[in-house]
Amino acid sequence: MASSPSGGYSGGSSSLQNSGSGSEGDHQQHHNIMDQRKRKRMLSNRESARRSRMKKQQHLDGLIAQADQLNKENSQIRTSVEMTTQLYLNIEAENAIIRAQVDELSNRLQSLNEIIQYINSPPCNYLIDEANQETQFNDCGFMMDPWNFVPVNQPIMASADMLMY
Repeated sequence: MASSPSGGYSGGSSSLQNSGSGSEGDHQQHHNIMDQRKRKRMLSNRESARRSRMKKQQHLDGLIAQADQLNKENSQIRTSVEMTTQLYLNIEAENAIIRAQVDELSNRLQSLNEIIQYINSPPCNYLIDEANQETQFNDCGFMMDPWNFVPVNQPIMASADMLMY
């Protein structure tokens, strides 16, 4: 039993030492827990920052790809506009030629109609002053050559090769 009081004493003393060192141990343990939480939070923050950088890089890569695609489309549209403009200018040039041809053909048609009208009208009286030998107009409106009695300003005669472009 002698051992029991010493064991009791020893236990009491041990208990006192544990309680004294226990508060220091609790503080140390609390400090260790805080350090673990701090390390865990730092790791979590690092991982979050890494994910954020990756997400930002992916977004930037997407924007760069989109800009490249838009530049390619813009280039294709420019090429298309240039081709369309060239076609438009070619068609405008062709239209100008066709308009000139229409004017020329209209003038020829008018001349031919005047010839037909002249042929179908009653004979004209030529007014020529032979004494002065001057060119004068007949009553049909044509200028006459007094030497040949042939109209000088005859209408243009149409032929098949005139209609070729």
